[in-house]
Amino acid sequence: MNQSTEKTVNEMNAGNNVINVPNALTAFDGTVYLAMVRGGAAELRRHRDSINDLNVFPVPDGDTGDNMYMTISGGAEAPLDNAIGAAAEAAAHGMLLGARGNSGVILSRFFAGIAKALHGAQNADVGAWNAAVTAGVKEAYAAVSKPVEGTVLTVMRCSAEAAVEVLQANAALTFDEWFNVYIEAARAALDHTPELLEVLKQAGVVDSGGAGFLCIVRGMQAVLRGDAAVEETDAAASEHAPVKTDLSLFGTDDTLTYGYCTEFLLRLQSAKTDINAFDVGPVTRFLNEHGNSVVCFVDGSILKAHVHTMHPGEILNEMQKYGEFLTLKVENMTLQHSEAQAPAQPAAKQNDDTYGALFDGPVVKHKQFATVAVAAGEGIQNLFRESGADAVVDGGQSMNPSTADFLAAFATVNADVILVFPNNGNIIMAAEQAAALYQKAHVRVIKTKSIGAGYAALSMLDVSSGDEETVVQGCIDGMDGVVTGLVSPVSRQAVQNGFSLQPGQFIGYDAETEDVLCAADTPEEALAQLVQALDAASRDVVIALPGLETSAQDAEDAFAALQEACPCAEVITAPGGMPIYRYALILE
Repeated sequence: MNQSTEKTVNEMNAGNNVINVPNALTAFDGTVYLAMVRGGAAELRRHRDSINDLNVFPVPDGDTGDNMYMTISGGAEAPLDNAIGAAAEAAAHGMLLGARGNSGVILSRFFAGIAKALHGAQNADVGAWNAAVTAGVKEAYAAVSKPVEGTVLTVMRCSAEAAVEVLQANAALTFDEWFNVYIEAARAALDHTPELLEVLKQAGVVDSGGAGFLCIVRGMQAVLRGDAAVEETDAAASEHAPVKTDLSLFGTDDTLTYGYCTEFLLRLQSAKTDINAFDVGPVTRFLNEHGNSVVCFVDGSILKAHVHTMHPGEILNEMQKYGEFLTLKVENMTLQHSEAQAPAQPAAKQNDDTYGALFDGPVVKHKQFATVAVAAGEGIQNLFRESGADAVVDGGQSMNPSTADFLAAFATVNADVILVFPNNGNIIMAAEQAAALYQKAHVRVIKTKSIGAGYAALSMLDVSSGDEETVVQGCIDGMDGVVTGLVSPVSRQAVQNGFSLQPGQFIGYDAETEDVLCAADTPEEALAQLVQALDAASRDVVIALPGLETSAQDAEDAFAALQEACPCAEVITAPGGMPIYRYALILE
C-alpha cells in the first residue's frame, strides 16, 4: 500500500471522510476506487433534483436523478478492499441489486464492465483504467436491446473514445489529466444530445441520464484532487425524495394497524460473529417470524434488511447480536407518503433464497407458471391481484422498483416459469436484469409499458397448454389494441404536440406513446377531453380509476359524465389510488 492510500484508509476509518491524493497519481488501489465511487454518489446526490427536472415529459414523474443515485449508492456502500479488482466487483454487485429505472440499469452495467476488466487486479494505472472504462461502455451498450444515441450511452461512449485517443498520443497522462479530457468530452457529448434526439430538442433539455453520469465522473475526479469530502450515502434510509409527514394521520385514539417500516444497514462485528462464515438464513427466518415484507441479504460485512413489524424493538435488539447499525429508519406506515401498504399479517416462512421474501401470504404450492406485476396504488394493486397476479411489486412512474425488489418478489412464488409484467417502460430493464440473475425459475418479462397493457395481458393468461411459448404469446396477443389514458398535472412549462403547457394545468395522454392529447384547467375537464381524443365511446369496455389525490365526489361526477359519453360501452369503475395521476382509463 502506498503512502497516500494508507493515509486514505486511516482518515476514512477515523470518520473524517476526506481523501488526500496527489494530482500526479499514476495508479490507485481499491480503497481509492471506492472513495471515487462515493465521491461520484455524493456529487450526484447534490444535483439529483435538477437532474430529475430534466425529464422530457412535463409531468411530476422525473426520477432519473433519484434512480441513478439509488443505483450508485448501492455500490458506495460496498466494504473497503485494498485490491481494486475486489473493490470494483463489490461496488458493481451493490449497484446491480440497487439498480432501478433504465438509467440506473445502464449505470450498473457500466460499472459491471469496469469490474470485469479489473478482475483480479491489485491496482490500476491510467492505461488499465482507460481500458476498464472502455469495457464499461461496451457492457452498457450490450444491456440495451436497441441502443439509442442522444442518451447516457452516447455520453459514455464519446468521453471514452476521446480519452483513448488522447492516451494513445500521450501514454504518460496522470489521472487528473485523463479526467480532464474525459469530462470535457462528456460535457460536449451531453450538450450535443438534443441534436441527436428530437424529443430533447423540442423539450429544450439535455439528456437527464447523461447529465447524471457527468455529475458522477466530476465527483470521482474531485475526490482524486482532494477537492471534496466523501459523503455517506443513504440508500437504505430513503428510497425516494423526502416528503412532508402528516402527523394528523395517526391520532391519540387510533390503533396501530399497519406496523412500522423498519430498514437498516448493519456492519457485522468480528467480536460478535464469524463474518466469513456468517449465514444470513437464520436472520431472515427471524425477521419473517417477527414481521413481513422482508428483504434481507449480506454484501461483504454489511447486512441490509427491510421488514414490516409491529415490534421494531425486538428486531433491533436481535440484530445487535451480530453487529452495529450504520443506518437505521423506523417509520409508522400510516404516516408514510404512500398509503398503499398492506396491513401486517403473519409472515410467510422463508424459502431457501438469500434475497428474502418481499410480500405477505402463505407459502404457495408449486405450479408451472406464476406471475409478478408492478403497480402503484392500493386499488390498482388489488385489481392485479384479483386478475391472478401471484405477487405485486409496489412501484411505477417515479417509484421504480430495483433489481433486488424483483428478486425478492420472485422468491415468494414457487413455479417453474415466472411471468413478469413491469407495466412501465422505465421498469423493463430492471425486471430483465433480475430475470437474468434469478436461478430458481425461468423468468420471462412481458414488456408491458402501461397498467392497461399489463392488466389485459394478465387477464388473458391461459396456462392450459402447458407450453411456455404459447402462454407468453397469448399474453402478448391479449394486450393488442388495449389503450391506457392518463390524466396528470403539468409540472413545468413546455410545448408538447402543439400544446403550450403551464404548471397548474392538467394533461391527458396516451401512456404507451406518451403523446399529449389534451390540456385543461381541471383534471375532470382533461378527462372529458381525453375520452373524446381516445374515442372511448367506440370501445366495448372502459375501466376508470381515480388517483390518490382525486376526491370521491369529483370521481363520482367524472365517471357519471364518462358513462354518459360512452352509452354503448361497459363502464367499470374501481378504486385506483395511484400517485401522480388524477385519473386512469383502460380501454378494451
